[in-house]
Amino acid sequence: MTINKAQQVFPRAEYLRRLTAVKAEMARRQIDALVVSFDRNMNYLTGYTARSGYIPQGLVVLIHEEEPTIILRKMDVAAAHHQTFLSRDKVVGYPESLIGSRDKDGYDAVIDFVQEAGAANGGVGLEFANLPPAAVDKFRARLPKAKIVDFTSVITWIRMVKSDLEISLMKEAAAITDAAILRAAEVIRPGVREADAAAEIVATLARGANGKPGTSLASFWMNSSPRTGTSHLTWSDDVFRNDSQVNLEIAGVRYTYTAPMSRTFSIGRPSDRLRRVHEAQIAGLEAALETIRAGRTCSDVAQAAHRALAKHGVEKESRYGYPVGIDWTEQTASLKEGDMTELKPNMTFHVHLGNWIDEDFGVMVSQCIRVTEAGVEVLTEAPLKLIELPTAA
Repeated sequence: MTINKAQQVFPRAEYLRRLTAVKAEMARRQIDALVVSFDRNMNYLTGYTARSGYIPQGLVVLIHEEEPTIILRKMDVAAAHHQTFLSRDKVVGYPESLIGSRDKDGYDAVIDFVQEAGAANGGVGLEFANLPPAAVDKFRARLPKAKIVDFTSVITWIRMVKSDLEISLMKEAAAITDAAILRAAEVIRPGVREADAAAEIVATLARGANGKPGTSLASFWMNSSPRTGTSHLTWSDDVFRNDSQVNLEIAGVRYTYTAPMSRTFSIGRPSDRLRRVHEAQIAGLEAALETIRAGRTCSDVAQAAHRALAKHGVEKESRYGYPVGIDWTEQTASLKEGDMTELKPNMTFHVHLGNWIDEDFGVMVSQCIRVTEAGVEVLTEAPLKLIELPTAA
């Protein structure tokens, strides 16, 4: 028996629109066959989300064919039949003999396909940054007559401007994020194990909001006193205590579309220092949001936030945010001074005012937003404040 197609996240026309944009860039670079190896880009062009990227795989886009061909380990073929919009003949499985072999691997299967497609003597695009150097060398050695072209980040830049269908998923993901932040405010209490609080928050991220479940889990960052001076720790085996601080950064996910947000919690009355830095961050965040609109640049946003922080006597070394969408980050532009990337409608960003000041002290607050012609739409709606929680008697 054959596996049934899952309900498609996007209609076929949406994927063909994306492929048309990619093929336009291929034509500009004189590429006949593009090998997409970055799993997020494979997802963007087909709907494939199975986490099989730990072994060689590839999506081959031929410029004159409507649908691409996905080449996977044989055991992953059924996932592609189930998840993607692709016709069955556009899903190819390579044998298990290519796994764990010193002489050949899955990239040989991809190269064989490129040769059989008649593209071995033309332009072949590769995402260099997402391939092991040895794999790039293999493509060059086995396709000696091909013109190998680096296509790194090209699709990621295309992904920055979302369709309205993508924005709808971002809003659903943001609602899940809001629900999880509100749940955090209920379960972070003195005497509660961090792991138990994390379990409740993660459960909310999975259950979702408004009838829409989370479809996977993004990174989960929980930094409590005295660990608030770092940004990328998970929960510890400690318990929460009176007069401690918790920095939480989480994201709801709907079909890989991810809407992150961070908030700072204080169990008991916040210290004057914490309150002062947080107030500065709110001012910086508001200045950034007031600046965002189509036609402005990433640098404009960063400069506005920087000026607002300076008025409160606070400096920030790290950037003020980054694009988000499929997965947590799109590694393209940055909200930092000197980045002249022009903002366009339906770009989505995580505007982040995190400050990590001392080894044992940092504060964070952020919003997930959409750029519009006239300004900004904030997708996350949890209270924009320093969240004060009750102490134990």
